[in-house]
Amino acid sequence: MELEVEAVDDIDDDVVPAGIDAPEYVLYGGKGGVGKTTMAAATALASARDGTATLVVSTDPAHSLSDTLDTDVPPEPGQIRDDIPLYAAEIDPEEALAEGPFAGGGDDGGNPLAGLLGGDAANPLGGSMPGSDEAAAIRLLLEYMDDPRFERVVVDTAPTGHTLRLLELPEMLDSMVGKILTMREKMGGMMEGLLGGADEEEGIDSLREFADRIEQFRAVLRDPAKTDFRVVLVPEELSVRESERLLDRLEQFGVPAGTVVVNRVMQDPGEVADLGQDVVAPNHTDCEFCERRWQVQRTALDRSQELFMGHDVRRVPLFAEEVQGERLLRIVAACLED
Repeated sequence: MELEVEAVDDIDDDVVPAGIDAPEYVLYGGKGGVGKTTMAAATALASARDGTATLVVSTDPAHSLSDTLDTDVPPEPGQIRDDIPLYAAEIDPEEALAEGPFAGGGDDGGNPLAGLLGGDAANPLGGSMPGSDEAAAIRLLLEYMDDPRFERVVVDTAPTGHTLRLLELPEMLDSMVGKILTMREKMGGMMEGLLGGADEEEGIDSLREFADRIEQFRAVLRDPAKTDFRVVLVPEELSVRESERLLDRLEQFGVPAGTVVVNRVMQDPGEVADLGQDVVAPNHTDCEFCERRWQVQRTALDRSQELFMGHDVRRVPLFAEEVQGERLLRIVAACLED
C-alpha cells in the first residue's frame, strides 16, 4: 500500500529548546552516514538560542555541515546567524597540514623532519603515516576549543576510525620523536648536516608541544563535567556492532560516552518528543514495508539493550523529508533535549 507523506509545515516555538543541558564540549561520534552532522547542527542551534555563544565545527574531511545548516560554512569559525550567537567551521585538513608542526620549516622552505618521516615538505608525516590528516584537524580544533569567543563547542567528528586515531595521536607522536632522537644519536654529526641543526630541534620541540596539547585534549574528553561524547547510531545490526566497538575503545581510553543517540527510528515522532502538533509517521498497520523495517529496527534495539545500559538514550525518528535547514533541525533538537 502506498504511504501518504505530508511535509512538516512548522513546529510550535514553545517546544523547541532554547539552550541545552550539556557541558562546555559536545562531541558526536559514530559510523559514517548515521547522522552525526544532523545531531551536531541541531544541538548547536538549540544551544545558541538562549544566547550561549556556540561553535559547531566539523572535522570530517567529507563535510556536510553547510548542506545541513543550509548556509555556507567557512573553513575558519565565522558567525552564520545574525539573530543568535551561532558560529560554524568546516576544517580543511589539507590546509591545516600546511601549518603548525606539519608545515615547511627549513631553509629551503621544506620541513626539516620530512625526509625522516617518509613524507615531503607539503606533508612531513607522509602518506603512509597514519593520522596525518587527523593530527592537522585536531590542531585547529584545539585552538577553537580554547577560543574565548565560544562558551560551548559542538563537534561533528569524522567516522569512527578517524575519531579513534585522534585518541591514539599522543603515542604516535611520542613514537615519532623517539625515532628521530634515536636516529640522531646513531648518526651523530650526519644528522646535523642532513636536517639543519636548529631547525631539527625546532621541529622536534614543535611535535613534543603538540603531543602535550593532544594529551590535554584527552584529559578534557575524560572529564564528564566538561565533555559529553555522544555516540550516534541507527537501529540496524551493523551500526549497533560498530557502536559497541566504539564504546569499548572509548572506555579503554577512559572517555565516558554519556549519551547514545539512536537516529532514524521508525516511530511516530510524537512518541519520541512532545512536538505540540502532528508530524507524519510511518504506517505500521497498512504499510508492509514500514512494518518490516520496524521489525528489523526492533530486533536491533532489543539486541542492544546491554549496550545502552548506563547511558542517556535519545531517539530521533525517521522523517519523511531530508533534514536540511532550521525547520527540521528544530524538531531534531526537541527530540534530543526532550
